[in-house]
Amino acid sequence: MPTEPRRALEVVPNAHPDRDYEVSLEIPEFTCLCPRTGQPDFATIRIRYVPDRLLVELRSVKLYIWSFRDEGAFHEDVTNRILNDFVAAAGPRFIEVIGDFGVRGGIKTVVRASHGKRPEA
Repeated sequence: MPTEPRRALEVVPNAHPDRDYEVSLEIPEFTCLCPRTGQPDFATIRIRYVPDRLLVELRSVKLYIWSFRDEGAFHEDVTNRILNDFVAAAGPRFIEVIGDFGVRGGIKTVVRASHGKRPEA
């Protein structure tokens, strides 16, 4: 089992593909680097998704998120990249990714990106 950062998300079969249910992940220790200054940016990443046939394996999420640590990325871009990578890996019925970034230069940034239609409750 790799313990180094990895940009790949692994998936496992969803045992309940006939049911709409939500999986919520909260990652309070996300870091990347400001592409302009090289200074660290800190965020809480929240991911909510309704799986279809596949689930994203949680250990791979940890290693995937860790892979951004030494990379320069704008808040809007990194939030959308996480969304795109989850969609490409698991094809969820619905997914929303929220990047809730700490205050930087007196500005707090929250980026919300989504894909698909959220099933009716």
